Amino acid sequence: MEEELIYTLALTAAPGLGLIGKHRLIDNLGSAAEVFRKRKELLRLAPGTPPKLLAALDDASLLRRAEEEIEFAEKNRIRCLSLHHEDYPSRLRDCDDAPLVLFYRGNADLNALRVINMVGTRHATVYGQDICLRFLTDLTELCPDTLIVSGLAYGIDIHAHRAALQNHFNTIGVLAHGLDRIYPAQHRKTAIEMLEQGGLLTEFMSGTNPDRQNFVKRNRIVAGMSDATIVVESAAKGGALITAELAESYHRDCFAFPGRVNDELSIGCNNLIKTNRAALISSAEDFVNAMGWGDAGRKPKATVQRELFPELNEDEQRIVGLLRKRPDGLQINTLVVETDVPVNRMSALLFELEMKGVVRALAGGVFRLIG
Repeated sequence: MEEELIYTLALTAAPGLGLIGKHRLIDNLGSAAEVFRKRKELLRLAPGTPPKLLAALDDASLLRRAEEEIEFAEKNRIRCLSLHHEDYPSRLRDCDDAPLVLFYRGNADLNALRVINMVGTRHATVYGQDICLRFLTDLTELCPDTLIVSGLAYGIDIHAHRAALQNHFNTIGVLAHGLDRIYPAQHRKTAIEMLEQGGLLTEFMSGTNPDRQNFVKRNRIVAGMSDATIVVESAAKGGALITAELAESYHRDCFAFPGRVNDELSIGCNNLIKTNRAALISSAEDFVNAMGWGDAGRKPKATVQRELFPELNEDEQRIVGLLRKRPDGLQINTLVVETDVPVNRMSALLFELEMKGVVRALAGGVFRLIG
């Protein structure tokens, strides 16, 4: 397993091919190790492989760098989660551009039953700060086990993390650099607290600087590992809107808090709502109801046990079994996590169950058993 991890890290660092192309190479050859072992045959086995990548695979320094990174991780209690590791965020795994390896230090379950991210401007106003605190304070009564994700940046990000800590939520900071540093340095104290009540996550090796383009890459992890994105405050342009766009591309729910029409830092949120790219919420209760998570803070209701539908296949039976335990319904990403069925396959299964009159689709991507 460590050998495959070394080759995967080396392939990740190799120039000449994008992440989606590297996914395809591994899928075609069966493993990252095989990509390296058969590098002389890649033009035949994987036509169109860029010459720059072929040259890079011959560079022994890639493997040495990967070995050094694993040593660094071991010394610093950092876990290296390859794409098929059981603790790799399963919601993110279903995204075409998911990182081949994640570096994680912390104690939170990245596959928690409910995961949300809160993002927004780096210039948060008192209004935005109050929303973070009020939303998460109220959420403790409704969904106390929710994992809160953000980017440890100035503004809404850090206020979301601090409000999560204050309300005893686990919270994950997704970084735009390696785990050998904290950026911005002013957030180090909060980051250390998060190691005991959540954690820090990144796709970048140690020594990677927090360069501008890395923040955009970071945003796809924030969006991809979550059931829903919540935009608190945003100007007409900004990283939060990129995260919202990514969430939509991954078929995840997106929500936004509205603001006054003449407030510069509410333009982005108001536009998301106006163009139907985000649902308007004004409270934690709005959000929980939209997601169909209304029973999360209560004990499950007793249900009448029914026989499995004989005409359903094995995957459909599993979905029905889960929905039987949750009469108020489950969100599609929760079903993906619980069954480990890829989101595209889950969508097809739920469509078939709707056609068979077994389930009903509700708002917020929630599905409920009929009858």
